[in-house]
Amino acid sequence: MNEKYAPLKSNVRMLGHLLGNTIREAHGDEILEKVEKIRKLSKSVVRAGNEADREILIEEIKSLPNEQLTPVARAFNQFLNLTNIADQYHTISRSCEADVCEPDPIYTLFSKLSQQDVSKFDTVQAVRDLNIELVLTAHPTEITRRTMINKLVKINECLSKLELNELSDKERKKTERRLEQLISQSWHSDVIRQQRPTPLDEAKWGFAVVENSLWDAVPEFLREFDERLKGYLDEGLPIDARPVHFSSWMGGDRDGNPFVTHKITREVMLLSRWKAAELYLKDFQELITELSMVKCNDQVRDLAGDEHEPYRAILKPVRKLLIDTLEVLEAQINQQDVPNKPILEDISQLWEPLMACYKSLRESGMAIIADGSLLDTLRRVKAFGVHLVRLDIRQESTRHSDVISELTRHLGLGDYDQWSEQDKVSFLINELSSKRPLLPRDWEPSEPVQEVLDTCRVIASQSREAFGAYVISMARTASDVLAVHLILQECGCKFRMDVCHCLKPLMT
Repeated sequence: MNEKYAPLKSNVRMLGHLLGNTIREAHGDEILEKVEKIRKLSKSVVRAGNEADREILIEEIKSLPNEQLTPVARAFNQFLNLTNIADQYHTISRSCEADVCEPDPIYTLFSKLSQQDVSKFDTVQAVRDLNIELVLTAHPTEITRRTMINKLVKINECLSKLELNELSDKERKKTERRLEQLISQSWHSDVIRQQRPTPLDEAKWGFAVVENSLWDAVPEFLREFDERLKGYLDEGLPIDARPVHFSSWMGGDRDGNPFVTHKITREVMLLSRWKAAELYLKDFQELITELSMVKCNDQVRDLAGDEHEPYRAILKPVRKLLIDTLEVLEAQINQQDVPNKPILEDISQLWEPLMACYKSLRESGMAIIADGSLLDTLRRVKAFGVHLVRLDIRQESTRHSDVISELTRHLGLGDYDQWSEQDKVSFLINELSSKRPLLPRDWEPSEPVQEVLDTCRVIASQSREAFGAYVISMARTASDVLAVHLILQECGCKFRMDVCHCLKPLMT
């Protein structure tokens, strides 16, 4: 095997050995020997193409007693999971970097730009204009429990620790013991969901992805990107750049999903803001601990007054704001009495004090401190905002035409659904430019229509920054888009939401 894959092979062998210990303890030597026999036969068939062993393998599996089917199947399922972890970890491990397992994508990009004679001026402008939106989508068919995913993450952390050369024998044995415990926990746990996840479960899964992965990955990537830009362009990433941000369909995608209601959307949005405030609170607590310096510029001195430690003085009120935000949002989520306290509403409440500290530290000869945890938090504020992820709303086109049709019939204007496209567009444009309300106060729409209206009112109650786009599936005409704009306007939406369409349903 190529030398650069030797660490991967070693990790797979170690994880397989620890899994074998777990199987032996749980089911005895007989099952372990059966698993090993099937594994070796499979290896012979796949790698060597041994047809004789293929027939033996088939008979071996056919002859398994019923009580051995589940543990044998689980053994290979667990082994594949562990192998995948080892493989994924190998692509980011120190050994992989040293042996150049994969080409560096940023370096490759700059090489291509140079080869194609793209000017550095154009490259700088393109970097400043970067606006990449990554969308987290719902996966109701995902059967792996978050509990199991968390165990796999911890196994990954153990592999990282074992890679350290300076690890003592005592610490190495402790980490290997921890690995075996995690593998055993996985073996003795129910790995399959017993119930289909609810839309709230899906949303919480998305927030967990942000917390456990993206929250650290975004500033880490942007730091690396900034360093490469400086090397290639002699100019780094602007401090206020937002090259990447995130949206989500979880809690907003209601096309064909009756479980996603306006109440679910509202709760998901509250949970999203709560999680954002919780994560920012951890960042600010860390910054308050770190920024004990006393030297500052005039702006920070004006903001801090006579406080001896000005940076802490500036950040502590923001910490209090975040604590109050968590309390208020938790009360709203649990439908309790809401405390009358100011809460985090706009990223300027985070950005301005952080930026004041950043500028002061750099002007006071402490750039290395400014470019540490403080810069990471500034990057997060730009990427995640107040809402953590922007929610996309998705609905099927006929749900909107049903609203207009039911309304026009109530108003005695005829059946909107029976009108020509030209008449529909003319009506919608006239109503969009009208200053009078279209929805009558005494109108009692059907339940499906009321749900669409309530969803649009939830949208109207939030800020523009809370949303990505309103996606219409199966939209075919201009009136499909105009109808959404009209309904949003009639429900009190003060901002113009991006409305886009797709011609066919998307898999969720």
